[in-house]
Amino acid sequence: MFDQYYGFSGRPFQLTPDPNFYFESITHRKALSYLGYGMAQGEGFIVITGEIGSGKSTMVAHLMRKVDPEQMTVGQVVTSNLDGSELVHLVAQSFGLDVAGQDKASALGAIETFLHEEARDGRRCLLVVDEAQNLSFEALEELRMMSNFQLGSHPLLQQLLLGQPEFKQTLAQHDRLEQLRQRVIAAHHLTAMEVQEVAPYIEHRLSLVNWKGYPSFDPKIFPKIHEASGGIPRRVNQIATRLLLMGAVEQRSQIDCAMLDQVVEEMARDSRSEAAQERKAAFSRPAIDLSSTSAPPRAPTPAPAPAPQQGSSPPRPNDDEMSDLRAAIATLSRAIEGSPRTDGDLAKRVEALETRLEEQEQSVRYLLQLLIEWLDKDGRQKAA
Repeated sequence: MFDQYYGFSGRPFQLTPDPNFYFESITHRKALSYLGYGMAQGEGFIVITGEIGSGKSTMVAHLMRKVDPEQMTVGQVVTSNLDGSELVHLVAQSFGLDVAGQDKASALGAIETFLHEEARDGRRCLLVVDEAQNLSFEALEELRMMSNFQLGSHPLLQQLLLGQPEFKQTLAQHDRLEQLRQRVIAAHHLTAMEVQEVAPYIEHRLSLVNWKGYPSFDPKIFPKIHEASGGIPRRVNQIATRLLLMGAVEQRSQIDCAMLDQVVEEMARDSRSEAAQERKAAFSRPAIDLSSTSAPPRAPTPAPAPAPQQGSSPPRPNDDEMSDLRAAIATLSRAIEGSPRTDGDLAKRVEALETRLEEQEQSVRYLLQLLIEWLDKDGRQKAA
């Protein structure tokens, strides 16, 4: 919408990585220097970390455009929570190898054969692994083992690992990753943009979509955008998009600080609303006592109540039935009361709720069935 209103030739602040919009901030320039040094070594691991939206993927996409395919073959993998075997198959597929239905050993053999062929043809091989913080120890160990592939004394595979800050911590602190740490030849952590870089960053992206100064930006707005975004490029993009959208809706010729205040408040309100919805969804089911590592006892499956004979008075609920009913209610009450409804450790509680939901639902079904049977018997007795 706003791109048409302001006469832009495209969307200047889209959130998906696009190497055409790469902006070389101070921290990205340093990262490229480390990348250049590491790739010149032709072996080991290069590690680039940074916050979500700090521009890791955009920077690497920019770098890959400069790679000569006659000199280097690049495989790229975006990881989820994969085990070692799944990662090996994904790596093979990133190099165009068909390993469907093969076991891990066969897939590794296909990768090694491919790397040897590329080396004999005079091409180096680089594996880019994005979202490396999702990798298990087993998967990281498989990557380390692949770095052992050699042709004589010549390493066959170099790897670039991209990850969020927690991957940097994992790599530095995990006792079992010492061998991988020793093979890291270059590493850099992308920091936020400096306050003086926000204006050039915004103007750079706008200039790529035929911006001619309309709308203009109040010079005072850029330090405030840096403060609101923390200097993270993707957050700057989000704010700038909303500012331009507001400008188009209100037919503004200048983007000013008052508009920014409105946008920041709207984004904060949206975040609060999303957080409230997440909390509501998390607590929409009965809570269970997470302090115990054992699962709650399964409720016994009640035997179906015998159908009453025509003309006879249905019996009143006996003491055993009422005792079972009270016990089921007490069990659920203790489960609910035993789980504090706070935001702390929300993620762990939600995960535990999901994994143990089946047992909880059985207890609920048991309770409902007892209630229905009791009400049905009581209703028939009153009718009689």
